[in-house]
Amino acid sequence: MTDATPKIRIRGLTKSFGSKRVLDGIDLDVMPGTSCVVIGGSGSGKSVLLRCILGLIAPDSGSIEIDGVDILTLPARRREGAIEKIGMLFQNGALFDSLSVWENVAFGLMAAGRRHGARMPRAEARAHAGRVLEQVGLDPSVGALYPSELSGGMQKRVGLARAIASQPDILFFDEPTTGLDPIMGAVIDGLIVDCVRRLGSTAIAITHDMASARRIGDRAAMLYQGKLIWQGPASALLDSGNPMVDQFTHGRREGPISMELRR
Repeated sequence: MTDATPKIRIRGLTKSFGSKRVLDGIDLDVMPGTSCVVIGGSGSGKSVLLRCILGLIAPDSGSIEIDGVDILTLPARRREGAIEKIGMLFQNGALFDSLSVWENVAFGLMAAGRRHGARMPRAEARAHAGRVLEQVGLDPSVGALYPSELSGGMQKRVGLARAIASQPDILFFDEPTTGLDPIMGAVIDGLIVDCVRRLGSTAIAITHDMASARRIGDRAAMLYQGKLIWQGPASALLDSGNPMVDQFTHGRREGPISMELRR
């Protein structure tokens, strides 16, 4: 792979559920070591896009290349190996309540069937989890607690620690600041940026939070009715020159985006 080759290259991606087309010919490039933020209203297809890349949903057509290889055409085992390069911070943390914090952080490293190296022994995994917790601003002693004993902000940090524990090439963030107050949201965004830079990872985030989008992203793209209607620098989100993007990012009721009210 050369510097000119996107880390993630998506072309012509489509996905429908029944008569509703959720993704309608998505083309997106994310260059190595950069962060791309995807914005859009509820139901615009943001989460479906991530799930297609993760292999959780099969698209109807199109290609998804990682390091120049279309993962949709790979045999199942090789596809799973490619997807194992991805770390994921889920919207609500998605921590396992029955596992301690350190077991959550090291879950992927100890999981059966790891293809990139042998499973990590528990003692080694616990020590590694402690080091990763420190990277997200938590004391290693937090590893002995359970998710129910943590605040929302601490749960987000643990979710981030789990996402970076295997030092992935690619990181996905699903609404990373949802449910957090503005100060904690800024803290989490700062940790995300630090972790991405430290690892040299390529990142995609989906968010409704415009402050978060501008803090996390190098580039940004907006989905509307299944299409990417704008792409540009994340710093230009509030002054894009695109009427739809401007309406969305400024939260204006009036504008070209039609809102369907369900009663």
